[in-house]
Amino acid sequence: MSSKFEISDDADELNQEIDDTNFPTRSNSISFSVANGNGSTGSLNNGYGPFANRRRSSSIRRTESEMTEEGENGEGGPENGGLSHHQQQQQQQQQDAAMTLDRNNENGENGSGTTNTANGSSSSSVIAPGGLNRARPTPIRTTSLSGHEKCTFHHDLELDHKPSTREDLLPLMSKSYRMLLSSLGEDPERQGLLKTPERAAKAMLFFTKGYDQSLEEALNGAVFDEDHDEMVVVKDIEMFSMCEHHLVPFYGKVSIGYLPCKKILGLSKLARIVEIFSRRLQVQERLTKQIAVAVTQAVQPAGVAVIIEGVHMCMVMRGVQKINSKTVTSTMLGVFRDDPKTREEFLTLCNNK
Repeated sequence: MSSKFEISDDADELNQEIDDTNFPTRSNSISFSVANGNGSTGSLNNGYGPFANRRRSSSIRRTESEMTEEGENGEGGPENGGLSHHQQQQQQQQQDAAMTLDRNNENGENGSGTTNTANGSSSSSVIAPGGLNRARPTPIRTTSLSGHEKCTFHHDLELDHKPSTREDLLPLMSKSYRMLLSSLGEDPERQGLLKTPERAAKAMLFFTKGYDQSLEEALNGAVFDEDHDEMVVVKDIEMFSMCEHHLVPFYGKVSIGYLPCKKILGLSKLARIVEIFSRRLQVQERLTKQIAVAVTQAVQPAGVAVIIEGVHMCMVMRGVQKINSKTVTSTMLGVFRDDPKTREEFLTLCNNK
């Protein structure tokens, strides 16, 4: 049975003359088979050189896999296993495109041929004639892209920028706690420690949940217009935080006072502000200031005062081990800083039992 792809002798001779004139060729010839539509194969013998891929002498296109097989058999170009420089570039492009497609599959985008990047652009994998995969270059990724300034978790190495939920962090954190237990000489496989890494990871995520919360979310619109200009004080708000120096807890009570200026804040929102900033890795001095600044941003009062009295386990459980020591910090803004009488009134109200 004859091949589907037949080339006349005259056309072949003409193309050979064009090739001899414009493209350097090798003296030896190669043979390869191309499957036709009926399952049979046809044979074609042609000399070729580094520019053989550019010929238009026939409609037969050799695939990258066939060219690679010829190189492995010692046929083809003069260097590097029989592949010409251009063919090596095509093979490298195919490998790069295959890696890109694999990454797409891992991100649930099978068959789309597109990889999303953090800045919304894309890197496309294109199937060229002859079965070659060509990949356009992927833009350089950064963590300072427009629209991602407020992202808490920005994974720069991910193909897609999808801010992780806190649950997504559990496997890696659990693995880290498991390594910590092993480093301490413990056996993570014993019954009492079998689920400890996961429990510890969940606990740490809860202790630091303030990183995922914002002031706007906490206020939830609970700012009200009210013609009231007298002091408002909410005291003895329980506070639990984590010392950023030793990763051990410190806890205590927070008292907040402010002088409204035509706006008041829902009372429970003061406690929520404390929760946002205390549920992070902190030092007490910074925590005090952050709470005061947040109240100022919320209602623009005439003044804000915050006092925190805390017990630090880094001083109780280790180091100097002083179990009865307490740390008191304060921040005074506006009239609480400028007017001694206003400050004294606040301190009196906080000390009254």
